[in-house]
This record gives sequence, C-alpha cells and structure tokens, in this order.
Amino acid sequence: MQVVKTHIEDILIIEPNVFGDHRGWFMETYNKEKFKEGGIDFQFVQDNQSLSVKKGTLRGLHYQLNPKAQTKLVRCTRGSIFDVAVDIRKESPTFGQWYGIELSRENKKQLLVPKGFAHGFMTLTDNVEVQYKVDELYALEYDCGIAWDDPEIGIEWPEDITPVLSAKDKKAPLLKDAEINYRYGESK
Repeated sequence: MQVVKTHIEDILIIEPNVFGDHRGWFMETYNKEKFKEGGIDFQFVQDNQSLSVKKGTLRGLHYQLNPKAQTKLVRCTRGSIFDVAVDIRKESPTFGQWYGIELSRENKKQLLVPKGFAHGFMTLTDNVEVQYKVDELYALEYDCGIAWDDPEIGIEWPEDITPVLSAKDKKAPLLKDAEINYRYGESK
C-alpha cells in the first residue's frame, strides 16, 4: 500500500497493492495495521455504498458538524468519479481550497477525507458504485452541505457534464454562509 500526500494537509490518496494472475486480482482495501503504519489511525464504524445511475450525478458537498464529524475513506468500485474534498477548517492555511482526483474501478485508488472537510463527487460514467467507510455514524441533525458551484471555492468539475443534483444539494449554502464548527489543529 502506498500513501500519497496531497497539497492540502491531511488529505491522502491510498494506492492499494493489487495482486493479479490468470484468475483475476486481489487487494486489501483496508488493513488496520498497515494503515496505522502509514500514519492513518481511525476507528471506522460504518460502511456506506451508493449507486448513481446517470453520468453527471453530483453528490455533495457534504459534511457533519462536530461532535458527529466524519472521516471518510472513499473508493469507486464500478465506473468512475471525480472526487473532491474542500478544507472547511477555520484558520487553516488552506481554508476554502479543494483537492480533486479521479477514482475508478480501474485505478483502485482511495481518498481519505478527514474531519473538517466537505466531500462530494461527480460521476463520470453511468451506473457508478461508490463505497466509503466513516469513523462516526450518520446523524441527520448534524448533516450539512455547501454549494457544489460556490465561486469562492472554484472547483473545476468536468466541463462537459451537466450535473444531476438532489433537491437538498440544489439548496446548499455558499461556504461563507454555511454552518461550520471546525478549527484548524483540533484533534483528529
């Protein structure tokens, strides 16, 4: 397993070792000890999976407030997505900055999105399945979002795709108007 740092502190790309032969392939998507050796030490408590049937489906930008904030370990197991994390930690040197990466069944990469980040993705193909682990249970009363097209954040979503949005995501506020209770440097 390779752990690759990004230009935003704490956002990591996980590249699993894939072992293949004439039968197919095998990989460990999560191994607590190997992750800990790589500096990733979270207690995941819930696995989630989504299916998006139409190319251009955009889910996000989502997060949960403290004390129910979530770290997410995201992977795409069918099709491909453009996956994005936005730093929403107050006083962070990268506050409001984003990181994006293509995750796909083919590249098998995973993205670690820590607490203090909003997360979202756009499907690049039809019939996309995304799976992710979280270290805190879902809590509706702490569920929040930020507008996917906030000009202050300036995410460069795939240009040739018109997004398919939920009613909730269509109404999400701009970052400057969003409820945020994260501070840079708080314990993970």
